[in-house]
Parts: sequence; structure tokens; C-alpha cells
Amino acid sequence: MTKKAFHTTNAPQPAGPYSQAVEANGFVYTAGFGPQDAANGNAVAESVGDQTRQVLRNVQSALAERGLTLDDCVKTTVHLADLADFAEFNEAYKEFFSEPFPVRTTVGSQLANILVEIDAVAAIPEGK
Repeated sequence: MTKKAFHTTNAPQPAGPYSQAVEANGFVYTAGFGPQDAANGNAVAESVGDQTRQVLRNVQSALAERGLTLDDCVKTTVHLADLADFAEFNEAYKEFFSEPFPVRTTVGSQLANILVEIDAVAAIPEGK
């Protein structure tokens, strides 16, 4: 197996020894991204909806380094600090995806001063 890491300055930088995205066996796997806005000095929005939008823009930026979009996603994993925020999160999330939607796992997690974190798996289309 070969794997290749991708890096972008358009998303938050890794806070530890991990890559933003890695390609392996026909898929790109992203790290779990938080809502920090790299273009705005890593500012974090207050609402779960706005944080979700920024997280998905961060995921988009990582996938774009390999020439992929959210339409290539087949799986996401979502961590919410409070599952009571699910409805607001879900409204923002659906702005970024079209049918057929990727499969998704959503769990409640203890997060460090953020409301949402998302990682994704994208399939690389033939010929890309």
C-alpha cells in the first residue's frame, strides 16, 4: 500500500503528529477538523450552525488539495459537544451535501472549546 499526505494552508494546521488528509487505496481520509477559520486568524464562530459551516469549509479545503469535493464523500463522522444541537447542526450540514448523501455517524463527544468536529472519507473517481 502506498499513501500520500496532503496539506493546505486554507484549513487549520495539525495540532499534533497527524496529516490533514491522506490518500490510500482509492480513498482520501481527512483528519477531524474543528471550526477554526485559518483565513481569519483561527477565529471560531459561536453557534453550532456557523461552526458546522466552517468545519465543512475546512474539509472542502483539504479535499481540494487532491482535486476532490464534498460530492466525492462517501462517509463522515461527526462529533457534537451537545447532542441537543443536532437539529441546528443538521440544517447547516445539509447545505453542503447533495444526494446521494454520504453515510454519517454522529456522536456526542467531549470537545476542547468547540461545538463540532467532522472527518470525512472521499472516494477518488476513476481517472482522477
